[in-house]
Amino acid sequence: MSITIVIVIITVIISFLAMKNDQLMDKLIFHPYTIAKDPSQWYRSITCGFIHADFMHLAFNMFSFYMFGDFIEKFFELIFGSLGSVFYVLLYLSALVVCIIPTYLQHYKQYRYRSLGASGAVSAIVFVGIFLQPTLQIGFFIIPPIIPGFVFGPLYLALTVYLSKNGPGSINHSAHLWGAFYGIVFLIVASKVAGIEGQSDVINSFVEQIKIYLNKF
Repeated sequence: MSITIVIVIITVIISFLAMKNDQLMDKLIFHPYTIAKDPSQWYRSITCGFIHADFMHLAFNMFSFYMFGDFIEKFFELIFGSLGSVFYVLLYLSALVVCIIPTYLQHYKQYRYRSLGASGAVSAIVFVGIFLQPTLQIGFFIIPPIIPGFVFGPLYLALTVYLSKNGPGSINHSAHLWGAFYGIVFLIVASKVAGIEGQSDVINSFVEQIKIYLNKF
């Protein structure tokens, strides 16, 4: 069983349990105010990624995660060898923490503010996928795949920035944005740490794939 499937199963189980148990939900949710008073509760930055507000929230995140995560997990095994699984798990869990830090800094004085969901980590996974295969055709939500990833990425980030300022307050768009940036940075740094060079260099590969795609027109 793949790591991606394991994460999906764990997330689904914990999410459903938390939806039916308010005490469990309150224990796992990201609550900046509580963390500011008690730093030991930074564990919430990870546990909040395993709970969701409702079925649609859960389904959308896990579907997006599976579609990209399964591909990235295999790609990591290819480029990182025996360390592939380690880097993959580290990417997902660390993205949960990193993407939520700006949220903490913005809301740690607001008792009523809470955040939950795997969106930040999923965003990191999606953008790693885009960076590895920038010409992969992607669609918006229910729209079929119609544009390459290297076009979709900037459009998505622009939309995220706009929604973070003007969108519904119930959605943590900041986590989406920082998760996307972190995913790309993680991939580049991890490739350097692993000593990947030549044809497997992720930056050169990203640029070359886009050049080949554009030369077709």
